[in-house]
Amino acid sequence: MKWQNYITVDPTVCHGKACFVGTRIMVSVVLDNLAAGMAVEEVLKSYPSLSQDAIQAAIAYAADLAREHIIDLSAA
Repeated sequence: MKWQNYITVDPTVCHGKACFVGTRIMVSVVLDNLAAGMAVEEVLKSYPSLSQDAIQAAIAYAADLAREHIIDLSAA
């Protein structure tokens, strides 16, 4: 799966935050919900314009970002 088929960044939409293609739903909102323990089915119910593939794309996007950045855990 190519997350790029589901996620876009447009400076004129949601202040340039990553959103799902054709929506104003920010990827961070979906990832926050999943991280808080919300089931994928609940997320899909809350955002019916999204698909299971879009949720998987969000997770793949987050994985790519995690590979690109190092978070200093010693400062926590």
